[in-house]
Amino acid sequence: MKINKSIIKELTEYLDEFNLNEIEYTEKDLKVKVSKLTGSNISTFKEVKSEIKSENIKTNSVTGTEIPSPIIGTAYLAPEPGGKKFVEVGKKINKGDTIMIVEAMKTMNHVPSPIAGTVKKICVEDGQPVEYGHTIAIIE
Repeated sequence: MKINKSIIKELTEYLDEFNLNEIEYTEKDLKVKVSKLTGSNISTFKEVKSEIKSENIKTNSVTGTEIPSPIIGTAYLAPEPGGKKFVEVGKKINKGDTIMIVEAMKTMNHVPSPIAGTVKKICVEDGQPVEYGHTIAIIE
């Protein structure tokens, strides 16, 4: 099979033109994937990896029920910027009380507490992205 270098060159130009990190082209039995990895991407990955490790260590030292994020989105600890937080460490809450909001696709989703208890730890910062299943708070 002869590789068409013009396709690779064109895809590489698209990476820069559209500020992409990766692009893939498929036509019948031909599949070409071009990606670039910059030094800043590598350092960002290392920073995130070390943050995750330190967060896990902190989480393990607190006992209680871990409350996971029900969706992927951005976590907000208050109903509006600068507003009073829904919960704070040490606060007693009831089952169904809003712990925080997770915004996904411009929709504000209130995350209710599945249990009554005392907030032991809030595991996310205001405005931090969260994944599905990511621990957002610990309640005892």
